[in-house]
Amino acid sequence: MKYIDEFRDGELARHLAQRIAAEADPARAYRFMEFCGGHTHAISRYGLKDLLPPNVRMIHGPGCPVCVLPIGRVDQAIRMALEHDVILCTYGDCLRVPASGGLSLLKARARGADVRMVYSTQDALALAQKHPERQVVFFAIGFETTTPPTAVAIEQAQALGLTNFSVLCCHVLTPAAIIGILESPEAKAGGIALDGMVGPAHVSTVIGSAPYEFVPERYGKPVVIAGFEPLDVMQAILMLVRQVNEGRAEVENEFTRAVRRAGNEKAQALVAKIFTLRPQFEWRGLGSLAASALALRPEYAAYDAERRFAVPYVAVPDHKACECGAILRGVKEPRDCKVFGTVCTPDNPLGSCMVSSEGACAAHYTYGRHLAQAPA
Repeated sequence: MKYIDEFRDGELARHLAQRIAAEADPARAYRFMEFCGGHTHAISRYGLKDLLPPNVRMIHGPGCPVCVLPIGRVDQAIRMALEHDVILCTYGDCLRVPASGGLSLLKARARGADVRMVYSTQDALALAQKHPERQVVFFAIGFETTTPPTAVAIEQAQALGLTNFSVLCCHVLTPAAIIGILESPEAKAGGIALDGMVGPAHVSTVIGSAPYEFVPERYGKPVVIAGFEPLDVMQAILMLVRQVNEGRAEVENEFTRAVRRAGNEKAQALVAKIFTLRPQFEWRGLGSLAASALALRPEYAAYDAERRFAVPYVAVPDHKACECGAILRGVKEPRDCKVFGTVCTPDNPLGSCMVSSEGACAAHYTYGRHLAQAPA
């Protein structure tokens, strides 16, 4: 790649759209899930759905790290900040995620909690060095992409001898989420008839393409890993259409400029050194999934905020009017939610899908795709 504009060429996008329309069988429907929220935003931002034939449908997936975080985990972070007088650090998207009792981390800060936005784990580590008299907790969220930086911070904290730094670990795993989708009650009942998946970009730079091979082997569905640029997504859709037409189910890699089959082995080794699998972890929309998230290994217990502050996790049901769970499972679209764009907006979010920069509701609202798709 020389220039980013090469992957945003309108003429090439139209050419790919013509190829998709020419190769898509008009007698059948194609239903592809873009797992990652970054792809959802690219599709909305560049109007890619408008370029696809009517029988090729894109379905939103659960690949938004803030969106899949259950209310109970945000409550847990808020209790640490309010009850234990810690400096609680996290990424900006987390601050406005609705929690119990009308709270969020941002509103907890208004009540006196010391909640701070950081751009990286290194910012949190620097705060711990700057304030040795205070306990600093990093609220660590995200898929495999953001897990290695958390591991680095823990390793550095140990090397520096910091006793006032710990992590509330909510890192989750992509393959487990895919299993959660394909094994969901709706999927088993035929309600989610997926023909294939657009695999995530950034996650795949870390874990590689090999971890997705169970999808075609076990479920008979193709996966095409794609970059986040519009031409990446269009090419991946064309590759999926061709696999379906040919009766193939394989893992293909469109994002060859950044993803290898083995992934980033150095990052994987560091993550394996610091973290271990949780037996169970609750996801918004997907319920409790086995071996789907990470916890710190016992030898790093000193940096585990859950152990240090003994703030237990308590499951909390989602708001009854919010459809985030169904949207994350691909069962509904944002415009199917009765409060979308009215009671629930980016300025006043009722659910996490309207908060995150990778959330499906935020994408639809920000780029006005719901207006273009509204029924007459």
